[in-house]
Amino acid sequence: MSEGPLTGGRPSEADERPAPRTVAAPIDVAGLIGNVSYEVMPFKKTEASVKRHVPKDVPLTVTATESRGLDATLDLTVALAQDGYRVAPHLAARLVQGEDHLRRIAERLDDVDVRSLFVIGGDAPEPHGPFDSAKALIDALDGIGFRYESLGVGGYPEGHASIPEAALDAALRQKATHADRIITQICFDPDTIASWASQLARSGVDVPIHLGLPGPVNRQKLMRISAGIGLGQSARFLQKQQNLVWRLLLPGGYNPTRLLRRLGKALARAETHVAGLHIFTFNELERTEAWRQKLLASVRA
Repeated sequence: MSEGPLTGGRPSEADERPAPRTVAAPIDVAGLIGNVSYEVMPFKKTEASVKRHVPKDVPLTVTATESRGLDATLDLTVALAQDGYRVAPHLAARLVQGEDHLRRIAERLDDVDVRSLFVIGGDAPEPHGPFDSAKALIDALDGIGFRYESLGVGGYPEGHASIPEAALDAALRQKATHADRIITQICFDPDTIASWASQLARSGVDVPIHLGLPGPVNRQKLMRISAGIGLGQSARFLQKQQNLVWRLLLPGGYNPTRLLRRLGKALARAETHVAGLHIFTFNELERTEAWRQKLLASVRA
């Protein structure tokens, strides 16, 4: 199963906030498994792997990195859209060179009727243009009249390495008025996730949350991918993601099913707007889809 139709997005003049919203409530594992999207990386063989292993009712996002630039993200987004997938590119604000560049991006997405976006600030040390945050790019998209139907923004249950907590919270509230989903960064602590999501609901942010979760990762392939996109040699990445690297690369260090069960228990005790999962596949698409099907079978039994 996948999430339902992607509605909401850019607010109209008569409606300042997209709809519908979820009601803050506990959620169980079955509810999470029934609403899943996949994140893929724009490599040469990704399109073929997606077509071979991923059903078309599973929504996709395509990552963006400074080393590859936005063109690689857009190329794969366009190809997958033409293949019939519902796909959202990661638009990293710091990689957009200016309004003309943004208009060219919008035209490419218009050409294949892509109306779903995931807008992030991005990790480039210096902006390539005038946009230094997700909110700045969202405002620019509205300014050029790009008509998106669904907009995702990032959430940080464990905070951000270079942004103070108060600023991060303020930015999320600003972005949430435009968004119909919040996709979180990876966090391995279920209690931290549940506490963060519960606090978000109490603060009045009622956007559905999709929890970022690594799928079943082959350690050797992950290391090859990391090297291929420049992560293996990036001190900045390793400094921020030591916990992630440690858990994913050590033998027996990570089990997605075990984490999911622990998440289910933590979320069953909290009222949140958690609505589903966003799986960081690291392009392990065959294994990820087999894992998802096994989980779906287990909750149906």
